[in-house]
Amino acid sequence: MRDPYDVLGVSKSASAADIKKAYRQLAKKYHPDRNRDDAKAKERFAEINTAYEIVGDEKKKAQFDRGEIGPDGKPKGFEGFGAGPGGFSRAWRSSSGPGANQHYEFNFGGGGGQGGAGGFDPSDLFADLFGGRRRAQQTPERGEDVAATATVPLETAAKGGSARVILPSGRTLEVKVPAGVEDSQQIRLRGQGQPGLRGGESGDALVTVKIAAHPYFRLEGRDLRLDLPVTIYEAALGAKVQTPTLDGKVELAVPAGSNGGRVLRLRGKGLPATESKPAGDLYVALKIMLPEEPDAEFEARLRELRERHHYDPRRKMG
Repeated sequence: MRDPYDVLGVSKSASAADIKKAYRQLAKKYHPDRNRDDAKAKERFAEINTAYEIVGDEKKKAQFDRGEIGPDGKPKGFEGFGAGPGGFSRAWRSSSGPGANQHYEFNFGGGGGQGGAGGFDPSDLFADLFGGRRRAQQTPERGEDVAATATVPLETAAKGGSARVILPSGRTLEVKVPAGVEDSQQIRLRGQGQPGLRGGESGDALVTVKIAAHPYFRLEGRDLRLDLPVTIYEAALGAKVQTPTLDGKVELAVPAGSNGGRVLRLRGKGLPATESKPAGDLYVALKIMLPEEPDAEFEARLRELRERHHYDPRRKMG
């Protein structure tokens, strides 16, 4: 048998609370219910319980520390038979160490229970041992958490709403989506995971929110980006144009002389603010568009402009 302190991974000076904590962690890890096909785990579980029966009991711990009992819980130094009808006894005296000059006598008799004031009843030890294992097996255990994904439209992420999610068990739930939720943010549903063992509480369901792609807006954190088509004369002369946002259309001022790709910012028009994060912004990139259908007069004006006002936008590129 190994030293019970080594089995539990604690020092000899560890407190009762630390010993109990170490025992619970190891017992949960190697419990037979969680390791049904692992024979070594079952042996480890038995070893953990035996160790805790020694150092988890104040009296037995003191006896072990004094060297009176071994790591298996049996008294040290008793051997031989012949103390009377149907039993045996052994006297043992310590002459050195912490238990010096102390006398211990163990009597296993067939006629008298514990065999006197100094007697030892092995049935108590086995009752404690197997009773400890039984208590460990009956300890409530929390159920496992489960993971699921809910995909929602950008508008739902911004304004809040609900989404339907299917758990690994096949069960369908309606999830409340808070306003301003970000992509890949998790929502915890208490008690919606795997059921607990032996009366333990159920685990949770961890739902990851995924925001679906939008036909116009691109999501970057809490900000939104939008490519806004404008005419060549709106970009050249400046204009006020209608721009979509999550709250509806607003009027955007396009400065005169704007080139394609110029980015204008609308503050606070991204995802709305939450208790912990400010509102995002909407970044609008201008995209100069020509007429969809050819127009002879328009093309003639452009040719005239090319001849009278020629310029080279690539001159700085070498």
